[in-house]
Amino acid sequence: MNVRKIVTVVEETRAEGERAVSPPATVAVVAAVIENPWAGQGFVEDLAPGIDANASEVGALLAPAVMEALGAPAEAYGKAAVVGLDGEIEHGSALIHTLTFGDHFRKAANATTLLPAVEKRGAAGVVFDIPLKHITDATIRSHHQTVEVRVADAPHPNEIIIALAAAAQGRPQQRLAALSTEQ
Repeated sequence: MNVRKIVTVVEETRAEGERAVSPPATVAVVAAVIENPWAGQGFVEDLAPGIDANASEVGALLAPAVMEALGAPAEAYGKAAVVGLDGEIEHGSALIHTLTFGDHFRKAANATTLLPAVEKRGAAGVVFDIPLKHITDATIRSHHQTVEVRVADAPHPNEIIIALAAAAQGRPQQRLAALSTEQ
């Protein structure tokens, strides 16, 4: 795996809806800009060798980094893959939709649910939203949220941004009723 850069963003929301948020709502994102292992090869039928060579390694790199950046236990989490213009969306999906990638984050966050994800193709500087859901119960509405991310000079056409996001809480000032109230 060839990593060009790692970008870490920590966002603290201190006020929402004209009210203080105490403690501040914290969301962390760590993104690795990596070389697309399938770039320049045309259509690759069998993605398994590239998955085997990269998915676990990038998961092992990002999972502890996002937990450290968050600085608190995670309550919500998500993932993203943004493929440069010379790649396929399937290239990003191949890396992040494997247990060898996701289990690093599930273990670090003490999580049991599937990681919500976004995959897309874009030019350098593309904005992408990472969806977040609760780490043990995807039906807990208070933790359904997104975090907006942008890496100014990535992805290059032959790169993929792989990112993990974690939140220490649900949405600031959330007040929706539990899903069970509608059933």
